[in-house]
Amino acid sequence: MNSKTLGSIVLAGLVSGSAGAQGVITTFDNGTEGWSVSGRDDISGTGGNPGANMDVLLIDVFGADIRNNTNADFLGDYTTSDSFEMSIDIRTHSITFFGQQVVRDLIIEFRDYTNDQGYPWTSVWLNLGLLDASATGDKGDGWVTYTFTVEDTHAQGLPAGWGGYGYEDPKTFEPILPPGRTFESVLASVDEVAFTTFVPGFFFGFTNFEIQVDNITLTPLGNDCPADVNGDGAVTPADFTAWVNAFNNNAPECDQNGDGACTPTDFTAWVNNFNAGC
Repeated sequence: MNSKTLGSIVLAGLVSGSAGAQGVITTFDNGTEGWSVSGRDDISGTGGNPGANMDVLLIDVFGADIRNNTNADFLGDYTTSDSFEMSIDIRTHSITFFGQQVVRDLIIEFRDYTNDQGYPWTSVWLNLGLLDASATGDKGDGWVTYTFTVEDTHAQGLPAGWGGYGYEDPKTFEPILPPGRTFESVLASVDEVAFTTFVPGFFFGFTNFEIQVDNITLTPLGNDCPADVNGDGAVTPADFTAWVNAFNNNAPECDQNGDGACTPTDFTAWVNNFNAGC
């Protein structure tokens, strides 16, 4: 099978709902790309890390919610990759509460709008550190990179450090995942992703924020089973169709022999990987 033959294959549809399947970054040089800070989406062309950035002033709000619920590159099924890394650059100029400078926790929250317990969504979340106007950052310019890695998107229980939301513990009243929901099930259906100061289970008062946001990055990491191109956890003939799609789109999943290129030789490598199983 040569490149011309593969290129002429017409697929019934693309593999969809795969959040960041090829990796994605929003630098704000091309607009908001679906991101806002509590609904504000002001962009400055300079002063970022580097270049353009989202530069926002929030007055008398309960918290800052850097969120996206429209950009498919950051939404959908995160379990198509066994693991992934995300990061965001934030420069905190000021956080004031009743005229006093304060710090605020920053969490990452993956939200699934499906919830039958009366809550607005079901989510899993992780504390990434503090938003702090006194932070100098790695380069001394105030920009701080907040990074985290999900090692196993198929985990059923919450990994160490992660919390759940969408229900409450009947004894402690702390937020937990609703009955029947798992870490994997939330990541498989992400309707909104947010870097936010709204930590589940806490109350908040009116606060002012002056922050800049840049370089929101999602990077899928290695798959322990390269033949499982569609990421459904099984090696089946459906993965051939998924590999053809990856070939036609020059996607990372095409590279089955690990030479850093997507070429017809990867078809033979996929067959070998398929026969080897996982």
